[in-house]
Amino acid sequence: MEKNIANSLLQINAIKLSPANPFTWASGWKSPIYCDNRKVLSFPTERKKVYEAFAKVIAEKYPEADVVAGVATGAIAWGAGATEILEKPFIYVRSSAKDHGLTNQVEGYYEKGQKVVVVEDLISTGGSSLAAVEALREAGCEVLGMVAIFTYGFPTATENFEKAGVELTTLSNYNVMIEAAVESGYVTKEQVDTLKEWRLSPSTWGK
Repeated sequence: MEKNIANSLLQINAIKLSPANPFTWASGWKSPIYCDNRKVLSFPTERKKVYEAFAKVIAEKYPEADVVAGVATGAIAWGAGATEILEKPFIYVRSSAKDHGLTNQVEGYYEKGQKVVVVEDLISTGGSSLAAVEALREAGCEVLGMVAIFTYGFPTATENFEKAGVELTTLSNYNVMIEAAVESGYVTKEQVDTLKEWRLSPSTWGK
C-alpha cells in the first residue's frame, strides 16, 4: 500500500521538488520538497484509492470506532470519503473555536465518551494534528488513534505523538516516496542527495 500511494502522489505531481528555490513552511523551515495532498482530490482514480485505503486501515485497526474526525481543512474531504465507505458518522475539528455562532471547535454530532479515529492529510511535526486530538479529548471523546496520508517521519513528530499517547498510522511516508521516486526516474541522483541531506536537519537546512 505504501509504495502504491507514493506512486499515485508522484504520478499526479502532488510531490513538488524545488531544491534551488526551496519552499517555506508555516513553521519557517526551508524545504526542497512539498507534498500537496489536496491535489489528489482533483483526480478521481487516485482520490478513490486514498478513500479506500483510509477505510481499510480504520476498519482493520479500529473496528470499535464510533465516529471519524477529520482535521480542518485538509482532511475534511478524506475523512468524509472514508466514512461513506465505512458507513460511520463524520465530524471535523477546526484549528480553533469559531468566534461567532455556536463557537464550536468540533463540528458535527458526537457524544461524550464516543471512540474516535482522527484522519489527517499530512504529518510534519505533528503540532496541529495533535492540537485536534486535544480538542477532541477536551470535548469528552476517546481518541483511538490517527491515520494520515503521508508523513515526513521527523523524529520530533514521533516524540510528539508518543508524548500525547496517540498511535499514528500513515498510508505512505518519506522514505518510501524517495524509493518510488528513484525507481520511476522522478528525481535525479543530485536531488536524492539533497532530499536526504534536508531530512537529517530540516530545521536548519537552507539557512
